Amino acid sequence: MMQTAKVQRRTAGRAKVEIYPNRRLLGLAAAEAAASAIREAAREADTVGVIFATGASQLETLRALAAVQGIPWEKVIGFHMDEYVGLSTEHPASFRRYLRQRLTSLVKMREFHEVDGTAADVAEVCRQYAEALRTASPRVCLLGIGENGHLAFNDPGVADFNDPEDVKIVRLDDACRQQQTAEGWFSSAAEVPEEAITITIPALLRVPRLIVSVPGPRKAGIVRRAIEEPISAACPATILRNHANTTIYLDGESAAQLPAADTQ
Repeated sequence: MMQTAKVQRRTAGRAKVEIYPNRRLLGLAAAEAAASAIREAAREADTVGVIFATGASQLETLRALAAVQGIPWEKVIGFHMDEYVGLSTEHPASFRRYLRQRLTSLVKMREFHEVDGTAADVAEVCRQYAEALRTASPRVCLLGIGENGHLAFNDPGVADFNDPEDVKIVRLDDACRQQQTAEGWFSSAAEVPEEAITITIPALLRVPRLIVSVPGPRKAGIVRRAIEEPISAACPATILRNHANTTIYLDGESAAQLPAADTQ
């Protein structure tokens, strides 16, 4: 199916963009790219740091990735990009819970570092997580783009392309909290925690291989902005265009506001 699907390809700055007919094929392509990147990194090192994203955008990608054969999971040291402050792992919106259900219970990694947003000292959690990231030096990162253009939980109001920190506590803006409600993780925006722990943008951009999954009609507007607007923290995802090895995977719905691209 992957061989016969019509794929539109284009570039956005240094980033590659691939547009698939539907989100299932998008997820398969992103998963195959991630698997290939992990295998390649594993040939060169005994351990491979990988950062995983969560949320609705990652459902098909992670489902496909967990089913790919031949990934050297025993070498993978896993991380996730963010977590709400004060949200129990029993809550359906917990990112730790999300990844336990959709990834870490299905594959046997060497290690997986969870972000504990319920710890008494979240500043210390940030410090320790940043240290673990620096030690692992991740080679691959799976991520998405928020409806407000955020990468991880770096919303426009807190995103800093020159952030001196690798992991920090941020306040979530209204657009971000509305998105979490619209995707069904919370029954109202008022229930969404006001703060989260996030990996910062410079720490994400240091990862050599970025695989960005952005499906669905709700993302069409921000995809257009990320690809066409000037690069600035007003739309944090625009910075992806400066990364040397990023591929942005879209489906027909998320690419709906883009001009036609070459089909292969």
